[in-house]
Amino acid sequence: MAEYDAISKRLIQTYPKDIVYFTLGRDDIEVRAILETEQPKVEMHRTDSLILVRIDGEEALVHTEFQTTDSTDTPMPIRMAGYKIRIIEQYGLPVYSFVIYLRPNAGRRDKGRFIQRLPGHRFFVQYKVIRLSEIEGQDIVAGGHHGLLPFAPLMKRPAGMASEEWLRQCIRRTDDVSLDHATKVDFLGGLALLSGLVYEPSTITSIISQEGLMDAIMRESSFAQYLKEQGIEQGIEQGIEQGIEQGIEQGIEQGIEQGIEQGIEQGIEQGIEQGIEQGIEQGIERGVRERAIEDILEVLEVRFGLIPAHPFAVPIAAIDDLQRLKWLLRAAVQVDKLDEFQRLLNGDA
Repeated sequence: MAEYDAISKRLIQTYPKDIVYFTLGRDDIEVRAILETEQPKVEMHRTDSLILVRIDGEEALVHTEFQTTDSTDTPMPIRMAGYKIRIIEQYGLPVYSFVIYLRPNAGRRDKGRFIQRLPGHRFFVQYKVIRLSEIEGQDIVAGGHHGLLPFAPLMKRPAGMASEEWLRQCIRRTDDVSLDHATKVDFLGGLALLSGLVYEPSTITSIISQEGLMDAIMRESSFAQYLKEQGIEQGIEQGIEQGIEQGIEQGIEQGIEQGIEQGIEQGIEQGIEQGIEQGIEQGIERGVRERAIEDILEVLEVRFGLIPAHPFAVPIAAIDDLQRLKWLLRAAVQVDKLDEFQRLLNGDA
């Protein structure tokens, strides 16, 4: 999940005014600086984003946290209360705090407040919850805040529009933005990775390839390293090798009629192109599956003290069905007892 934090932070650092507009809903706010987010205490804490702004002539801070799932180690209201108090202590300025949930099923139970009701010691901290799946994506795509475009595929699509068409529209709109080439490729790379939270890897790679953007994203985007870290680099290499072999074989057959030399050359070119595409798709699928397994085991460890050597780990790691893994992750977050999860894992419910 760290890769999604890194992508979100990079986009904020590049376009801080856009995230300020998105959270506060105002275009007249002056962005003064992006502050260091490490809070020097006995135990180091790091917020996702802290932006110094001027609102109506007064300085204030905009604090943003990005979440892919519900917080399972420490409840989000407690985390936000701690963040907000430490920020006020460190800077002595008013704080506008937000939690942005990236996945559609995350944050539904977050009420945006922490309350302690002890008589004589009442304590109340409030923050705003933003679930991207509830935001009208067309407003972002049609607006001029380019820094928000990579998040658009995670938002609510226009009524009647198929999900794949919505992803294609988001990619095309980002590609049409007047930006320098390096920035645009980074935007597209970030969009592709964030889209993996709601779209199947094969869908993303297919559309990007159809739009003729795959090569630039994989070779030039700074976000490509996260794809490689998820095992996609190996998939690309294997795919290229397989593609070359298949391409040479096909080329030789075609070369009987067209000329062996020309056929081999064309076959290699076609094989490399097909191999890269197949390798990326296979690598993304492996990376998403491995991350889902890690998330399930981490949730079970935090909630029920499950140790890595527990017998549960073996059948979970053997599951290839990504949809079943996603379903089990939701179950791990929602069940009250470990026995309930075991029944679901065994297919008894």
